[in-house]
Amino acid sequence: MSKVVERFLRYVRYNTKSDENSNTYPSTSEQLILARELEKELKEIGLSNVRIDEYGYVLGEVPSNIDKKVPAIGFIAHMDTSPDLSGENVNPKIVEDYDGKDIVLNVEENIVLSPKDSPELKNYIGKTLITTDGTTLLGGDDKAGIAEIITALEYLCNNPHIPHGKICVAFTPDEEVGNGTKYFDVEKFGADFAYTIDGGELGELEYENFNAAGADIIIKGRNVHPGSAKNKMINSMKIACELIDALPKDEVPESTEGYEGFYHLTSIQGEVEETKLSYIIRDFFKESFENKKSNLEKIVGELNNKYGEGTAILELEDQYYNMREKIEEVKYIVDIAYEAMKEVGVEPNVVPIRGGTDGARLSFMGLPTPNIFTGGHNFHGRFEYIPTFAMEKTVEVILKIVELTNKL
Repeated sequence: MSKVVERFLRYVRYNTKSDENSNTYPSTSEQLILARELEKELKEIGLSNVRIDEYGYVLGEVPSNIDKKVPAIGFIAHMDTSPDLSGENVNPKIVEDYDGKDIVLNVEENIVLSPKDSPELKNYIGKTLITTDGTTLLGGDDKAGIAEIITALEYLCNNPHIPHGKICVAFTPDEEVGNGTKYFDVEKFGADFAYTIDGGELGELEYENFNAAGADIIIKGRNVHPGSAKNKMINSMKIACELIDALPKDEVPESTEGYEGFYHLTSIQGEVEETKLSYIIRDFFKESFENKKSNLEKIVGELNNKYGEGTAILELEDQYYNMREKIEEVKYIVDIAYEAMKEVGVEPNVVPIRGGTDGARLSFMGLPTPNIFTGGHNFHGRFEYIPTFAMEKTVEVILKIVELTNKL
C-alpha cells in the first residue's frame, strides 16, 4: 500500500464533521483531535515552524534549500467533512482490480454503487478503488488532499538534494460550513501564491467559481379564523408561492450547467402568519450576478406594493466572488499547474467550480489560490469513492509544481 493511501485510510477514521449551527471555532472539537495528529506528523517528517494557531489552523514550512530567489508556494487542504452525512465510524472498503460492474457497498441495506448512476466508474476498470460501506461518507473531501500534501512534503524532506524554494502548508477547519478562511492570516502563512488540493476527479484544475450571495426573506401574513376570513386573512405561504413563481423557472440548479447561474431555494418554513425563505444566488459573471440580486429586490418590492409595506422583508448579503478576477493577474500559476499535470501524464481538465472554494476568498485576501484535483468522486454522500492511483498522481503533480516553480 502506498504511503498516500495508508495516510488517507488513517485520516478518514477521524470524525471531523463541521457544524454550521455551532458558535465555536472550529465548530467541532473533533477537528482539533485530527489537527494535533497532523501537527505531530508534520514535525516527524521534518517540517519547520509547525504549529496549531489559536483558531485550529495547522501550519508548517519546508524551508528553501536553494540560493536562487523563487516564489514561496503554499498547499492548503481542509480537515472537516461535510455535515450532509455522518463521518463517524467510517469503514472504507478496498475494491481491487475493479471489474466495471456494480459495487455492493452494503448488503443489508442493498446500497449499490453502480456505473448506471456513476458512469465515470468505467474509466477505472482494473484500478483499485476506495469506497464507503454505504452508511457514511468517505471523507475524501478533503482528507485525500491532506494525505497527498503530506506525502509530497515527506518526499521532499527525505530527499534534500531536490532543489526547491520555500513551501508553506496549511490545514484548515470548517471549510464545509463556509468558514475555512475566517481567521486565516495570509501574511503569516508566508506564501506568494497557493493551491488548494480540494478538487474532484483526476485532472481537474479550477480557477473560476461562482459569485455568491445569500438571501433570507420573511413574509408577514395575517391569521384569522378561516370561517370568517374573507377580506381579512393574508396567507403568508401563498405570498411566498407568488415570490417563488415570479423568479425565472429555468434559472435553478436542476436546469443549469457550465457557466449558467441560478437562484436556489434552500429552505422554506411557513404558517399563515409568517413564512421564511432562504435562497442562494450564484452566477459566474458580475453583471448577471448583480442583475439576479436586483431582480429579487424588485420582486420583493412588488409584493410590498401589492400587500402593504413590510409584508416582505429581504436580507441580501454577498458571500464570495469569482476568483478569476484575481487569478488572471497571475495566470502563470495556473499555467504551472497545467504543465505539471501534463508532465506527469495527467490530462488537465480546466473547468469552472459550480460552487465556492476557500481559494476564492484567499485570492481576494491577497493569496491567489487555484484548485487542484484530489481524485475523488461523489463527495458528501454514501456513494463517495476515490481511485488510489489518482491520489498518487496528485502527489506527483504537487512535486512537479515545486520543480517548475524553480524555473520562474
